[in-house]
Amino acid sequence: MDRLTAATVFVDVATTGSFTATADRLNMSRPMVTRYIETMEAWLNTRLLHRTTRKVSLTTAGETCLEEVKQWLGQAESLSELADISDKLSGTIRLATSMSFGYSQLVPAIQAFMSEHPNVNIDIDLQDSVADLTERQIDLAIRIASAPDQSLIGKPISVCESVVVASPGYLANSSSISTPLDLMSHTCLGYKNFQQHIWHLTKDGVQQSVEVRCHLTANETTTLLHAVLCGVGIAIQPTYLANQYLKSGQIQQILPDWKPDDLTIYALYSSRKYMSPTVRALIDYLSDYFAETRW
Repeated sequence: MDRLTAATVFVDVATTGSFTATADRLNMSRPMVTRYIETMEAWLNTRLLHRTTRKVSLTTAGETCLEEVKQWLGQAESLSELADISDKLSGTIRLATSMSFGYSQLVPAIQAFMSEHPNVNIDIDLQDSVADLTERQIDLAIRIASAPDQSLIGKPISVCESVVVASPGYLANSSSISTPLDLMSHTCLGYKNFQQHIWHLTKDGVQQSVEVRCHLTANETTTLLHAVLCGVGIAIQPTYLANQYLKSGQIQQILPDWKPDDLTIYALYSSRKYMSPTVRALIDYLSDYFAETRW
């Protein structure tokens, strides 16, 4: 049997802890997964996995071999790419990002990249977690943060600015807002992941922090934007999502002299080692694209 495929199956089973999950992920039958694992164990002349009816786990030998097998697979991939005399990018990139950025900015950005490299497939995973890139087999994540996850490598590709916004209908039926402290008497919309809803706003180098009342919270920016459009309340929105609605007049900026903190948009990946040329090319492309294109 193909040893490269057997090694790939072994690494995946070590990640999932399940023959069935690996069979689903690699699109093969469960008996075939078992045969590939047996091939690896026969090749290395050692037992790599403990199997029970409830779980699969690595043996001591399996733990020792796992990193070496991963490196071998990476080297094999590099050799395959060196042998490709066509010099064309190819393969599938699994790309994770948030729904709001994927919908409003990422899809338009990668259109030209895919046209230029027709042999590249991109699979977009709309989810917010970044700590499990390896487990979820994510090649690249686009994330917005004040600092990247320390377990990952982050390349800044743009800056995320934000604005405080509300709908004309909400503002017409509410008290006026002339200072950040006025927000305390209004209905605000917040992010679910924050236990305390404190908005930090800066004007001329002076920061003011205001604890607001959030009667509606969500863990996704697009949902909060639609709540703003429906007149539910006031929210902080990234300009990459809000600008088109500001231009159309569907929402209005509040306290334009007071600016929420900027965040950085990162391209995150788990390791520089054995990164495919296709993933590296996409990172460079996105960095150049967002350096020239503003929303």
